[in-house]
Amino acid sequence: MTSHSLYLRTGWSRMFGPSLRRLPVLMLALLAVACTPMATTETTTETTPEPQAASDSYRVTGAISYRERMALPADSVVTVSLEDVSLADAPSTRLADVSFTSEGRQVPFDFELVVPRSDLKARHRYAVQARITDPAGRLLWITDTMNSVDPTAAGADLGTLVLVRTAR
Repeated sequence: MTSHSLYLRTGWSRMFGPSLRRLPVLMLALLAVACTPMATTETTTETTPEPQAASDSYRVTGAISYRERMALPADSVVTVSLEDVSLADAPSTRLADVSFTSEGRQVPFDFELVVPRSDLKARHRYAVQARITDPAGRLLWITDTMNSVDPTAAGADLGTLVLVRTAR
């Protein structure tokens, strides 16, 4: 018994025969619709172009926090900086920093550092450091790990940097 005779004996020809004969026409219709360019309605609104400086800047974003459940003094000073730490036997060079008082707010604190891309060199190493001091200037919290950023990337999002408490 051939497959064609099985097709005729099972009633498939009555059920699907007419549909299968129209299949090439249906396929051509679908192909024609797929190839037809769709009409789109575009609304034209004037947009101001991105400033040139935005593409020439390197942005580092993140937040700082600490694990201990302790409140900061009301006017603590929070400082986050991006530094060139390439030379092991020389002090680091600060490229950008942000500093503000806590004004009674508590961690986490968000930060954003922006530096001109021309200030970064591909073969140098850069790190973000953060510290919190009390109103008298005594160090309370500091980063104790290297928080590196890649100067060849478009920018860096460091997530949350966890500071450690200094000995008092």
